[in-house]
Amino acid sequence: MSTYAIGDLQGCYSPLARLLDYLDFSPATDQLWFVGDLVNRGPQSLEVLRFVKGLGSAAVSVLGNHDLHLLMQAAGFGKANKEDTLNPILTAPDRDELLTWLRSLPLFHVAGEMAMVHAGLLPAWDVRQAQALSDEASAALLSPDYRDFLANMWGSEPDGWRDDLTGWDRLRVVVNAMTRMRFVTADGRMEFRAPGAKGPPERGPTDCVPWFNAPGRKSADHTLVCGHWSALGFRQTDRLLALDSGCLWGGNLTAVRLEDRRVFQIPCGQLARPTGWE
Repeated sequence: MSTYAIGDLQGCYSPLARLLDYLDFSPATDQLWFVGDLVNRGPQSLEVLRFVKGLGSAAVSVLGNHDLHLLMQAAGFGKANKEDTLNPILTAPDRDELLTWLRSLPLFHVAGEMAMVHAGLLPAWDVRQAQALSDEASAALLSPDYRDFLANMWGSEPDGWRDDLTGWDRLRVVVNAMTRMRFVTADGRMEFRAPGAKGPPERGPTDCVPWFNAPGRKSADHTLVCGHWSALGFRQTDRLLALDSGCLWGGNLTAVRLEDRRVFQIPCGQLARPTGWE
């Protein structure tokens, strides 16, 4: 059995199909890890959702910011973007089944010394705390009152963690860290608004570092598998696998076999015009 972690799809089903052929993937013996952002901006979000859902236990996925954006749009919250390509899902006959399945996905997944999250973890969180916080967010998404969570989920404040946070503020920090974060300040606050906050590390905001380089990061005892940061590109270190290599923008779709860290990439044709770093 092989486990392949795969970078952000964002509705790019055709490149995924080519990658799986290249891997000789078998759902009977192998497992896929998807780092989130299954949907949006690409032309085949509906096909991606149907495919990944249909894999059952052969696929593990965490939620990304674009997946949460879809859930918000379906519930009537948030602002639609002109670059969105979500309408085929919102008008599909199996819409409710797909959205219910999407709400069941976690923000964080741990297996042994490997852990997967779409964006990152705040420096103050070890893996055990991150799992507990992900479980809190999942409980809110699966609650009969999940629409209340979606209505209060978005926003960039608070920008840092405190153990005494409660209610929507607490869950908003969890969602922001795990699905939106790139840079943090020296005291562990997330930076979303400053110039360079979506760009590559070398052009990042002043007095900030990439979340994975934060001094004293408590999750550094695990290898973190993530995506979200196309301006970072593919990056592999002893304790990091960053897999968003910009397939949507004409880069590559990247998979890493977790058992031996072998890298597989296929080139992607440009399926959307960049409007800024994603």
